[in-house]
Amino acid sequence: MKTKQHILLIGATGLFYLASCKGPAQKAAMVLPPTPVSVVPAVTGTAVYYDKYPATVVALNQVELRAQVSGYITGIFFKEGEVVQKGKPLYEIDRRKYEASYRQAEASIAQAKANLTKAQKDADRYHKLAEQDAIARQTLDNADAALDVSRSQLAAAEASLLAARTDLDYSIIKAPFTGRIGISQVKLGAQVSAGTTLLNTMSSENPIAVDFVVNENDIPRFSALQGKAVAAGDSTFRLQLPNGKPYDEPGRIAVIDRGVDNLTATIKVRIEFNNPKGELKEGMSGVMNVLNDQSGDRVIIPYKSVVEQMGEFFVFVAKDTVAEQRKIHLGPRMRDRIVVMDGVQQGDLIVTEGLNRLRDGGKIDTTTVKKAPDAAAKK
Repeated sequence: MKTKQHILLIGATGLFYLASCKGPAQKAAMVLPPTPVSVVPAVTGTAVYYDKYPATVVALNQVELRAQVSGYITGIFFKEGEVVQKGKPLYEIDRRKYEASYRQAEASIAQAKANLTKAQKDADRYHKLAEQDAIARQTLDNADAALDVSRSQLAAAEASLLAARTDLDYSIIKAPFTGRIGISQVKLGAQVSAGTTLLNTMSSENPIAVDFVVNENDIPRFSALQGKAVAAGDSTFRLQLPNGKPYDEPGRIAVIDRGVDNLTATIKVRIEFNNPKGELKEGMSGVMNVLNDQSGDRVIIPYKSVVEQMGEFFVFVAKDTVAEQRKIHLGPRMRDRIVVMDGVQQGDLIVTEGLNRLRDGGKIDTTTVKKAPDAAAKK
Protein backbone atom coordinates (compact mmCIF):
# COMPACT_ATOMS: atom_id res chain seq x y z
CA MET A 1 0.00 0.00 0.00
CA LYS A 2 2.80 2.42 0.89
CA THR A 3 4.53 1.43 -2.35
CA LYS A 4 1.49 2.55 -4.39
CA GLN A 5 1.35 5.88 -2.54
CA HIS A 6 5.06 6.43 -3.25
CA ILE A 7 4.50 5.74 -6.95
CA LEU A 8 1.58 8.17 -7.14
CA LEU A 9 3.57 10.85 -5.33
CA ILE A 10 6.51 10.45 -7.68
CA GLY A 11 4.19 10.62 -10.74
CA ALA A 12 2.51 13.80 -9.54
CA THR A 13 5.87 15.38 -8.80
CA GLY A 14 7.06 14.53 -12.31
CA LEU A 15 4.00 16.01 -13.95
CA PHE A 16 4.39 19.21 -11.93
CA TYR A 17 8.02 19.42 -12.97
CA LEU A 18 7.14 18.95 -16.66
CA ALA A 19 4.41 21.58 -16.45
CA SER A 20 6.78 24.04 -14.81
CA CYS A 21 9.32 23.46 -17.56
CA LYS A 22 6.82 23.92 -20.54
CA GLY A 23 5.03 27.08 -19.19
CA PRO A 24 7.51 29.75 -20.42
CA ALA A 25 7.73 28.14 -23.85
CA GLN A 26 3.96 28.14 -24.25
CA LYS A 27 3.72 31.79 -23.13
CA ALA A 28 6.41 32.74 -25.61
CA ALA A 29 4.52 30.97 -28.37
CA MET A 30 1.35 33.00 -27.59
CA VAL A 31 3.10 36.38 -28.14
CA LEU A 32 2.37 37.21 -31.82
CA PRO A 33 5.00 38.97 -33.93
CA PRO A 34 4.20 42.44 -35.38
CA THR A 35 2.09 42.36 -38.56
CA PRO A 36 4.00 43.63 -41.57
CA VAL A 37 2.03 46.43 -43.26
CA SER A 38 2.48 49.05 -45.91
CA VAL A 39 1.51 52.63 -45.20
CA VAL A 40 1.16 55.88 -47.13
CA PRO A 41 0.73 59.39 -45.75
CA ALA A 42 -2.69 61.03 -46.09
CA VAL A 43 -2.32 64.06 -48.35
CA THR A 44 -4.32 67.19 -49.02
CA GLY A 45 -5.17 67.65 -52.67
CA THR A 46 -7.57 69.54 -54.93
CA ALA A 47 -10.68 67.38 -55.01
CA VAL A 48 -13.02 68.43 -57.81
CA TYR A 49 -16.03 66.17 -57.93
CA TYR A 50 -19.60 66.17 -59.14
CA ASP A 51 -23.00 65.00 -57.98
CA LYS A 52 -24.63 62.84 -60.64
CA TYR A 53 -28.29 62.93 -61.66
CA PRO A 54 -30.12 60.94 -64.37
CA ALA A 55 -31.24 63.47 -66.97
CA THR A 56 -33.32 63.77 -70.13
CA VAL A 57 -32.84 66.16 -73.03
CA VAL A 58 -35.94 68.21 -73.79
CA ALA A 59 -36.70 70.85 -76.38
CA LEU A 60 -37.43 74.35 -75.15
CA ASN A 61 -40.09 74.60 -77.87
CA GLN A 62 -41.99 71.63 -79.26
CA VAL A 63 -45.28 71.48 -81.10
CA GLU A 64 -47.53 68.95 -82.78
CA LEU A 65 -48.66 70.26 -86.15
CA ARG A 66 -52.37 69.61 -86.70
CA ALA A 67 -54.73 70.84 -89.38
CA GLN A 68 -57.15 73.58 -88.31
CA VAL A 69 -59.33 73.14 -91.42
CA SER A 70 -60.46 70.00 -93.18
CA GLY A 71 -59.54 68.90 -96.67
CA TYR A 72 -57.00 67.03 -98.76
CA ILE A 73 -53.24 67.56 -98.62
CA THR A 74 -52.22 69.18 -101.90
CA GLY A 75 -48.66 70.24 -101.06
CA ILE A 76 -45.72 69.30 -98.82
CA PHE A 77 -42.90 71.87 -98.92
CA PHE A 78 -40.11 70.52 -96.70
CA LYS A 79 -37.62 67.71 -96.43
CA GLU A 80 -38.19 65.42 -93.48
CA GLY A 81 -35.66 65.89 -90.68
CA GLU A 82 -34.41 69.30 -91.84
CA VAL A 83 -34.29 72.55 -89.91
CA VAL A 84 -37.06 74.86 -91.09
CA GLN A 85 -37.22 78.59 -90.48
CA LYS A 86 -40.08 80.31 -88.71
CA GLY A 87 -42.90 81.13 -91.13
CA LYS A 88 -41.87 78.61 -93.79
CA PRO A 89 -44.87 76.91 -95.48
CA LEU A 90 -44.93 73.21 -94.61
CA TYR A 91 -48.27 71.78 -95.79
CA GLU A 92 -51.05 72.94 -98.07
CA ILE A 93 -54.67 71.84 -97.75
CA ASP A 94 -56.93 72.15 -100.81
CA ARG A 95 -57.61 75.90 -100.87
CA ARG A 96 -60.32 76.16 -103.54
CA LYS A 97 -63.27 75.97 -101.15
CA TYR A 98 -61.70 78.47 -98.75
CA GLU A 99 -60.79 80.88 -101.54
CA ALA A 100 -64.39 80.75 -102.77
CA SER A 101 -65.67 81.45 -99.26
CA TYR A 102 -63.29 84.38 -98.96
CA ARG A 103 -64.46 85.91 -102.25
CA GLN A 104 -68.07 85.42 -101.26
CA ALA A 105 -67.36 87.22 -97.99
CA GLU A 106 -65.75 90.08 -99.91
CA ALA A 107 -68.82 90.33 -102.11
CA SER A 108 -71.05 90.36 -99.04
CA ILE A 109 -69.07 93.29 -97.66
CA ALA A 110 -69.43 95.19 -100.90
CA GLN A 111 -73.18 94.61 -100.86
CA ALA A 112 -73.42 95.61 -97.19
CA LYS A 113 -71.48 98.80 -97.87
CA ALA A 114 -73.80 99.67 -100.76
CA ASN A 115 -76.86 99.08 -98.60
CA LEU A 116 -75.34 101.20 -95.84
CA THR A 117 -74.67 104.04 -98.26
CA LYS A 118 -78.29 103.95 -99.52
CA ALA A 119 -79.67 103.80 -95.99
CA GLN A 120 -77.47 106.70 -94.92
CA LYS A 121 -78.68 108.86 -97.82
CA ASP A 122 -82.30 107.99 -97.12
CA ALA A 123 -81.91 108.83 -93.47
CA ASP A 124 -80.24 112.17 -94.27
CA ARG A 125 -82.99 113.07 -96.71
CA TYR A 126 -85.78 112.20 -94.30
CA HIS A 127 -84.16 114.20 -91.53
CA LYS A 128 -84.16 117.32 -93.72
CA LEU A 129 -87.80 116.78 -94.61
CA ALA A 130 -88.64 116.20 -90.96
CA GLU A 131 -87.11 119.58 -90.12
CA GLN A 132 -89.63 121.11 -92.54
CA ASP A 133 -92.38 118.95 -91.07
CA ALA A 134 -92.89 117.47 -94.54
CA ILE A 135 -93.03 113.77 -93.62
CA ALA A 136 -94.56 111.60 -91.00
CA ARG A 137 -92.56 110.81 -87.92
CA GLN A 138 -92.92 107.07 -88.56
CA THR A 139 -91.23 107.38 -91.93
CA LEU A 140 -88.22 109.02 -90.26
CA ASP A 141 -88.06 106.30 -87.62
CA ASN A 142 -88.17 103.61 -90.29
CA ALA A 143 -85.28 105.28 -92.13
CA ASP A 144 -83.17 105.42 -88.94
CA ALA A 145 -83.93 101.76 -88.22
CA ALA A 146 -82.96 100.77 -91.75
CA LEU A 147 -79.67 102.64 -91.32
CA ASP A 148 -78.92 100.73 -88.09
CA VAL A 149 -79.71 97.41 -89.81
CA SER A 150 -77.35 98.27 -92.66
CA ARG A 151 -74.58 99.05 -90.21
CA SER A 152 -75.13 95.69 -88.45
CA GLN A 153 -75.14 93.84 -91.76
CA LEU A 154 -71.82 95.43 -92.70
CA ALA A 155 -70.31 94.41 -89.35
CA ALA A 156 -71.56 90.84 -89.84
CA ALA A 157 -70.12 90.76 -93.37
CA GLU A 158 -66.76 91.99 -92.08
CA ALA A 159 -66.77 89.24 -89.43
CA SER A 160 -67.56 86.67 -92.10
CA LEU A 161 -64.71 87.99 -94.21
CA LEU A 162 -62.35 87.66 -91.24
CA ALA A 163 -63.46 84.05 -90.64
CA ALA A 164 -63.05 83.23 -94.32
CA ARG A 165 -59.60 84.83 -94.39
CA THR A 166 -58.61 82.84 -91.29
CA ASP A 167 -59.72 79.54 -92.83
CA LEU A 168 -57.87 80.42 -96.02
CA ASP A 169 -54.71 81.19 -94.02
CA TYR A 170 -55.09 77.93 -92.08
CA SER A 171 -55.07 76.01 -95.36
CA ILE A 172 -51.32 76.72 -95.40
CA ILE A 173 -49.59 75.26 -92.32
CA LYS A 174 -46.45 77.24 -91.51
CA ALA A 175 -43.58 76.68 -89.08
CA PRO A 176 -44.40 78.46 -85.79
CA PHE A 177 -40.70 78.79 -84.89
CA THR A 178 -37.29 77.80 -86.20
CA GLY A 179 -36.64 74.15 -85.45
CA ARG A 180 -36.19 70.64 -86.78
CA ILE A 181 -39.20 68.94 -88.31
CA GLY A 182 -39.78 65.20 -88.05
CA ILE A 183 -41.16 62.51 -90.32
CA SER A 184 -44.46 63.45 -91.92
CA GLN A 185 -47.47 61.50 -90.69
CA VAL A 186 -49.48 62.21 -93.87
CA LYS A 187 -48.77 61.98 -97.58
CA LEU A 188 -49.97 63.94 -100.59
CA GLY A 189 -53.67 63.38 -101.19
CA ALA A 190 -54.40 62.34 -97.61
CA GLN A 191 -57.62 63.66 -96.10
CA VAL A 192 -57.21 65.54 -92.83
CA SER A 193 -59.75 66.66 -90.27
CA ALA A 194 -59.66 69.94 -88.38
CA GLY A 195 -58.06 69.61 -84.93
CA THR A 196 -57.59 65.83 -84.98
CA THR A 197 -55.19 64.75 -87.71
CA LEU A 198 -51.51 64.89 -86.63
CA LEU A 199 -49.40 66.10 -89.53
CA ASN A 200 -45.94 66.26 -87.98
CA THR A 201 -43.94 67.28 -84.90
CA MET A 202 -41.22 69.88 -84.76
CA SER A 203 -38.96 71.08 -81.96
CA SER A 204 -36.31 73.69 -81.40
CA GLU A 205 -32.69 72.55 -81.08
CA ASN A 206 -30.51 75.52 -80.25
CA PRO A 207 -30.60 76.25 -77.41
CA ILE A 208 -31.86 73.02 -75.87
CA ALA A 209 -32.53 71.94 -72.29
CA VAL A 210 -31.85 69.04 -69.94
CA ASP A 211 -34.29 68.10 -67.15
CA PHE A 212 -33.47 66.24 -63.94
CA VAL A 213 -34.91 66.05 -60.44
CA VAL A 214 -33.21 66.89 -57.14
CA ASN A 215 -34.18 66.36 -53.52
CA GLU A 216 -36.12 69.15 -51.88
CA ASN A 217 -33.22 69.64 -49.46
CA ASP A 218 -31.10 70.83 -52.40
CA ILE A 219 -33.47 73.63 -53.41
CA PRO A 220 -31.43 76.40 -51.69
CA ARG A 221 -28.27 75.16 -53.38
CA PHE A 222 -29.75 75.30 -56.88
CA SER A 223 -31.62 78.53 -56.21
CA ALA A 224 -28.28 80.15 -55.38
CA LEU A 225 -26.94 79.00 -58.75
CA GLN A 226 -29.92 80.34 -60.70
CA GLY A 227 -29.07 83.48 -62.62
CA LYS A 228 -25.34 82.87 -62.34
CA ALA A 229 -23.43 84.16 -65.38
CA VAL A 230 -21.84 81.40 -67.43
CA ALA A 231 -18.37 82.06 -68.79
CA ALA A 232 -16.50 79.98 -71.35
CA GLY A 233 -15.15 76.87 -69.68
CA ASP A 234 -17.56 77.06 -66.74
CA SER A 235 -17.77 73.60 -65.15
CA THR A 236 -20.72 73.96 -62.77
CA PHE A 237 -23.02 71.89 -64.99
CA ARG A 238 -21.56 69.21 -67.23
CA LEU A 239 -23.62 66.75 -69.27
CA GLN A 240 -22.43 63.20 -69.90
CA LEU A 241 -23.76 61.80 -73.17
CA PRO A 242 -25.21 58.28 -73.54
CA ASN A 243 -21.91 57.05 -75.00
CA GLY A 244 -20.09 58.20 -71.87
CA LYS A 245 -18.42 61.19 -73.48
CA PRO A 246 -18.73 64.66 -71.92
CA TYR A 247 -20.66 67.36 -73.74
CA ASP A 248 -18.43 70.33 -74.49
CA GLU A 249 -20.84 73.22 -73.94
CA PRO A 250 -21.39 74.70 -70.43
CA GLY A 251 -24.90 74.90 -69.04
CA ARG A 252 -26.92 77.30 -66.91
CA ILE A 253 -30.14 76.96 -64.92
CA ALA A 254 -33.06 77.96 -67.11
CA VAL A 255 -35.81 77.33 -64.55
CA ILE A 256 -36.58 75.54 -61.31
CA ASP A 257 -40.07 74.05 -61.29
CA ARG A 258 -42.84 75.85 -59.43
CA GLY A 259 -43.38 73.19 -56.74
CA VAL A 260 -42.19 70.00 -55.05
CA ASP A 261 -43.68 66.61 -55.89
CA ASN A 262 -45.25 65.58 -52.57
CA LEU A 263 -44.94 61.89 -53.42
CA THR A 264 -41.20 61.86 -54.10
CA ALA A 265 -40.10 65.05 -52.27
CA THR A 266 -38.23 66.11 -55.41
CA ILE A 267 -38.31 69.12 -57.70
CA LYS A 268 -37.45 69.41 -61.39
CA VAL A 269 -34.54 71.56 -62.52
CA ARG A 270 -33.98 72.54 -66.16
CA ILE A 271 -30.50 73.35 -67.48
CA GLU A 272 -30.10 75.16 -70.79
CA PHE A 273 -27.27 74.32 -73.20
CA ASN A 274 -26.17 75.76 -76.51
CA ASN A 275 -26.44 73.10 -79.20
CA PRO A 276 -24.73 74.55 -82.29
CA LYS A 277 -23.80 71.16 -83.78
CA GLY A 278 -27.13 69.48 -83.05
CA GLU A 279 -25.49 66.80 -80.89
CA LEU A 280 -28.29 66.86 -78.34
CA LYS A 281 -31.59 65.39 -79.50
CA GLU A 282 -34.95 65.73 -77.79
CA GLY A 283 -35.63 62.65 -75.63
CA MET A 284 -31.95 61.65 -75.30
CA SER A 285 -30.88 60.35 -71.89
CA GLY A 286 -27.69 61.29 -70.08
CA VAL A 287 -26.13 62.07 -66.72
CA MET A 288 -26.06 65.60 -65.36
CA ASN A 289 -22.89 66.29 -63.39
CA VAL A 290 -23.30 69.17 -60.94
CA LEU A 291 -20.17 70.55 -59.29
CA ASN A 292 -20.30 69.70 -55.61
CA ASP A 293 -20.07 72.77 -53.41
CA GLN A 294 -17.66 70.93 -51.12
CA SER A 295 -15.06 70.62 -53.86
CA GLY A 296 -11.70 72.09 -52.90
CA ASP A 297 -8.68 71.11 -50.84
CA ARG A 298 -9.51 67.85 -49.09
CA VAL A 299 -7.69 64.95 -47.41
CA ILE A 300 -7.28 62.10 -49.87
CA ILE A 301 -6.29 58.49 -49.13
CA PRO A 302 -6.09 55.28 -51.18
CA TYR A 303 -9.50 53.65 -51.52
CA LYS A 304 -8.10 50.19 -50.73
CA SER A 305 -7.24 51.35 -47.20
CA VAL A 306 -10.92 51.74 -46.25
CA VAL A 307 -12.58 48.97 -44.21
CA GLU A 308 -16.36 48.72 -43.97
CA GLN A 309 -18.02 47.28 -40.88
CA MET A 310 -21.81 47.21 -40.57
CA GLY A 311 -22.30 50.26 -42.77
CA GLU A 312 -19.54 52.31 -41.15
CA PHE A 313 -16.10 53.01 -42.54
CA PHE A 314 -12.74 52.78 -40.83
CA VAL A 315 -9.03 53.04 -41.54
CA PHE A 316 -5.96 51.95 -39.59
CA VAL A 317 -3.48 54.69 -38.75
CA ALA A 318 0.08 53.74 -37.89
CA LYS A 319 1.15 55.21 -34.54
CA ASP A 320 4.80 54.15 -34.15
CA THR A 321 4.46 50.35 -33.91
CA VAL A 322 0.73 50.25 -33.13
CA ALA A 323 -2.27 50.28 -35.49
CA GLU A 324 -5.03 52.64 -34.39
CA GLN A 325 -8.47 52.10 -35.88
CA ARG A 326 -10.37 55.29 -36.76
CA LYS A 327 -13.91 55.88 -37.92
CA ILE A 328 -14.10 58.16 -40.97
CA HIS A 329 -16.75 59.83 -43.14
CA LEU A 330 -16.18 59.47 -46.83
CA GLY A 331 -16.58 61.91 -49.67
CA PRO A 332 -16.65 60.90 -53.33
CA ARG A 333 -14.39 58.29 -54.83
CA MET A 334 -11.84 59.46 -57.39
CA ARG A 335 -10.55 56.46 -59.33
CA ASP A 336 -8.27 54.56 -56.91
CA ARG A 337 -8.47 57.21 -54.18
CA ILE A 338 -11.22 58.63 -52.01
CA VAL A 339 -11.92 61.89 -50.21
CA VAL A 340 -12.15 61.76 -46.40
CA MET A 341 -14.39 64.42 -44.90
CA ASP A 342 -13.24 63.85 -41.32
CA GLY A 343 -11.40 61.36 -39.14
CA VAL A 344 -8.00 61.64 -40.81
CA GLN A 345 -5.58 64.54 -41.06
CA GLN A 346 -2.84 65.33 -43.53
CA GLY A 347 0.32 63.40 -42.74
CA ASP A 348 -1.36 60.50 -40.91
CA LEU A 349 0.20 57.19 -41.98
CA ILE A 350 -2.61 55.12 -43.43
CA VAL A 351 -2.27 51.34 -43.59
CA THR A 352 -2.91 50.13 -47.14
CA GLU A 353 -1.82 46.48 -47.02
CA GLY A 354 -2.06 43.81 -44.35
CA LEU A 355 -5.50 45.02 -43.20
CA ASN A 356 -7.03 41.55 -42.93
CA ARG A 357 -4.70 40.63 -40.06
CA LEU A 358 -5.04 43.87 -38.07
CA ARG A 359 -7.03 44.80 -35.00
CA ASP A 360 -7.25 48.02 -33.04
CA GLY A 361 -4.10 48.42 -30.96
CA GLY A 362 -2.28 45.57 -32.73
CA LYS A 363 1.47 45.62 -33.22
CA ILE A 364 2.68 46.44 -36.73
CA ASP A 365 5.90 46.52 -38.69
CA THR A 366 6.07 49.59 -40.97
CA THR A 367 9.40 48.88 -42.58
CA THR A 368 7.81 49.30 -46.02
CA VAL A 369 6.61 52.90 -46.39
CA LYS A 370 5.42 54.15 -49.74
CA LYS A 371 5.92 57.71 -50.87
CA ALA A 372 3.01 60.09 -50.88
CA PRO A 373 1.19 60.60 -54.17
CA ASP A 374 1.05 63.95 -55.89
CA ALA A 375 -0.83 66.53 -53.87
CA ALA A 376 -3.06 67.54 -56.75
CA ALA A 377 -5.73 64.90 -57.10
CA LYS A 378 -8.29 65.50 -59.75
CA LYS A 379 -11.17 63.42 -60.71
